[in-house]
Amino acid sequence: MPAKSAAQQKAAGAALSAKRGDTPKSDLKGASKSMEKSMTEAELEELASTKRKGKPDHVSN
Repeated sequence: MPAKSAAQQKAAGAALSAKRGDTPKSDLKGASKSMEKSMTEAELEELASTKRKGKPDHVSN
């Protein structure tokens, strides 16, 4: 599933980085922290690889 907003894409990128061990998990906040715990590396990769062009900054649920 592609990211619906630029914020979601950025959070997935941060979570993916922590899951791979590139950045400390203690640096994660908010959505990226829960994404890291609940999603697989493949799911995070799919969200993080979404292009940001044309995406809104935030999407209301």
